Amino acid sequence: MIFAALIGFGLSGMALQAGSAAAETTSHALSLNGTPKYGPDFTHLDYANPDAPKGGEVRMMAFGSFDNLNPFILRGQAAAGSGLVFQTLTSATGDEPVTEYGLVAESITVADDRSWVAFTLRPQARFNDGKPITPEDVIWSFETLREKGHPIYRTYYADVTKAEKTGDRTVRFSFRSTDNAELPVIMGQLPVLPRHVFEARDFGSTTLQPLVGSGPYKVVNVQPGRSITYERVKDWWAKDLPINRGRYNFDRLRFDYYRDLEVAFEAFKAGAYDFRLENSSKNWVTGYDVPAVREGHIVKEELPHQDPQGMQAFVFNIRRPIFQDRKVREAINYLFDYEWTRTNLSYGLYKRTKSYFANTELASTGLPGPAELKILEPYRGRIPEEVFTKPYEPPSTDGSGNIRQNLRTALGLFKEAGWELKNNKLVDARTSQPMRFEILLVQADMERIVQPFVRNLERAGIEASIRVVDSAQYQNRTDQFDYDMIISRFPQSLSPGNEQRDFWNSKRADLPGSQNAIGIKDPVVDELVEKLIQAHDRETLIATTRALDRVLLWNWYVIPHWHDSVYRVAYWNRFGHPAVAPKYGLGFPESWWIDPAKDARLASTPRRTAP
Repeated sequence: MIFAALIGFGLSGMALQAGSAAAETTSHALSLNGTPKYGPDFTHLDYANPDAPKGGEVRMMAFGSFDNLNPFILRGQAAAGSGLVFQTLTSATGDEPVTEYGLVAESITVADDRSWVAFTLRPQARFNDGKPITPEDVIWSFETLREKGHPIYRTYYADVTKAEKTGDRTVRFSFRSTDNAELPVIMGQLPVLPRHVFEARDFGSTTLQPLVGSGPYKVVNVQPGRSITYERVKDWWAKDLPINRGRYNFDRLRFDYYRDLEVAFEAFKAGAYDFRLENSSKNWVTGYDVPAVREGHIVKEELPHQDPQGMQAFVFNIRRPIFQDRKVREAINYLFDYEWTRTNLSYGLYKRTKSYFANTELASTGLPGPAELKILEPYRGRIPEEVFTKPYEPPSTDGSGNIRQNLRTALGLFKEAGWELKNNKLVDARTSQPMRFEILLVQADMERIVQPFVRNLERAGIEASIRVVDSAQYQNRTDQFDYDMIISRFPQSLSPGNEQRDFWNSKRADLPGSQNAIGIKDPVVDELVEKLIQAHDRETLIATTRALDRVLLWNWYVIPHWHDSVYRVAYWNRFGHPAVAPKYGLGFPESWWIDPAKDARLASTPRRTAP
């Protein structure tokens, strides 16, 4: 959610209920999907082991660098794991998509017309310096995040008109209208910060000084840009809450930073860190043939999941004049040979992404049905006609590497857009300026994917270059939209809502730090997003999301990549994890633990990689 990843997912679109009773009823949970899975007397989550042993240190890898321990602002690069220091009013679970349970708040009350939501704080809720969490802290957190926090908070809280203390432990948020079904849930995701700690500092400035929160971990060691270590709070006030029982089992979590992913991979096999989420198909298929794997000291495991996959893609920055013509973007789509890439570089893994809402029922397929047509018809003539007449399919090839037909189609589209091939250079027919652009990367290992694409671009006369920069420079450039093309991902939830404004809304296109990486300024898209947010039942939400999906796809704003429905993980064989895995999310490190017997066996065996 928004707290876990700072720029995260929203939940919207269904009739809101508090627990299983009427919306005015005070409850332990908010569900946008009817009755919560876990009742008020539940003892622990199904994917947590309440008897899991506590203890031990886990080492993990992070990429790039960091210069900030405040994950709620735009400036700087937040340290890996920094969200573990803080808590929110409510918490989502990993086995139901649209429900939030009380965390700092023990109960939630929603007005029957959804005009306000109130949270009553737990009497035992404490910050980790011992001071109680008060309604004043909640109100201060809301106001500070909206005024001085990351720009995403201004979007999320734009429709909140007032935050007020209505009881000794109760805070109420009032809303501008009753059309935004997800607002009660969004307010539950509010990080609660200690006013007494932050008031004396500039909230918008980066800091490497450990901050006080109310979460399960605290920062105990910082080596700027190199590593950060967290220690479990032994007397954590929330450790016995049912939603936390059996979770946060490791005594210490250490993140070591690497600037080269190949170096990081070799370091893992040498035993420098314990757990790895493998995102490289090449590594997964060819890189683990080492004694530690063959002898069972390193475990490779595929964990199925039902996570929405969103859209990973080459992203056009349409703020750049050369990408403002839809035909140009479509033409360039024909020059990416996904089938060859999958066979030769991805070892046959992954599925082609064909939706901004991949791996969910929200993804558009085939031609629009009646419910979608009812939404789309008023925009006929203002959106691509293909929305109504063709099922979306990205250009494909036979995988041989011969893209002659695609090249011919691309050159035809370029010609329609006013570009022509002269002396093997694609030039603007009006100005004779060549088409050239830069593909900005932060991960050097993606060059192997991008280089064949660049060669195909060159065959069309396009001067494309690759530039790899460090993570700090990449963050700064992407925050300021200083790029021609990047590889990016638009993450999604099972119930999209307010966060769609940050992805696609015209007002976000020029706001530094927004997720409108494409630079979309389209009134139709703006209207579809608002219709999506205001959807009051699941069927309307699905139809509106699919309609938005079609409009985005047929505008050729991106060149889709791929996705999968399994997590591929490798880890040194010292862990236990629950037999039941969460449907949504990996569950590491929150629900895993160190198995004493496995850890002892591994400790007696040198970690090595030599054949």
